[in-house]
This record gives sequence, C-alpha cells and structure tokens, in this order.
Amino acid sequence: MRDRRRLLLLLLLTFTAAIAGVVIGRIYVVSAPPVENELHELLHRDLKLDTAQHARLEFIEKNHAIRRQALEAELRADNARLAEAIEAEHGYGPKVAAAVDRSHQAMGALQKETLEHIFAMRAVLRPDQTQKFDDAVVKALTAKSE
Repeated sequence: MRDRRRLLLLLLLTFTAAIAGVVIGRIYVVSAPPVENELHELLHRDLKLDTAQHARLEFIEKNHAIRRQALEAELRADNARLAEAIEAEHGYGPKVAAAVDRSHQAMGALQKETLEHIFAMRAVLRPDQTQKFDDAVVKALTAKSE
C-alpha cells in the first residue's frame, strides 16, 4: 500500500512539474510582444512620420494583427493538445513529444511573422529614420530581462 502512495505521489509531482514547465515556457514566449510595442512607440513618437507613412503603417499593423491573432489561437490550441497529452501519458511520451513539436512550430511561425512585420515597418521609413529604428530593434532584442 505504501508503494502505491509513493507511485501516486511521484506521478502527481511529475504531472505538476510538466505543467509548470509549459506555463514557464509560455511566459517567455509571450514576452516577445514588448519588442513590437517598443518599436511602435518609437515609430509613432520619435521618428516624425509623414501622413503617407502613417497610412502605410496602419495598413501593415492591421494585417499583422489579424495574422498574429490566428497564430496565437493556434498556440492556445497547441497548449490544449499538450495538456491532453500530458494527462493521457503522465510523462514525456510520444504524444507529449509530438504536442511539444507542434507547439514549437507555432511559436516559430509567430516569431517569423513578428520579424516580417518589423521588416515591413522598416521598409516604410526614410533613410534618415532607419538607423534609429535599427538601433531600437537591436536594443530590444539584446536587452537583459529583469
């Protein structure tokens, strides 16, 4: 009887650790948008955009928002599939591994979409504005997290 309790406790701790790993991983993935926010603030506050640039950026931002929402929905669905796999296997089995791989693909797609968005915004800028933008991108990507 005592061995069953130990086994049950071990399974519960393993499941809890797996869920904690997923949550912690998602926190780091979700931390990416501040790069975009910082760049948007720079664009709209510091770069003295003209009317045509504002219009082009608005169009780019609307399109990106639609694609980003779709990718974030895909990530949420992947999280649900991962939770189901963890619940079914209670360990790092083939279903969990496949769910993690699907999740990583969605994360990569979101990162690529974000980079494409950043480069699309950059393409709207005049040569005298690009250096500030590039500096902000480098700073945002190399800043140490607190």
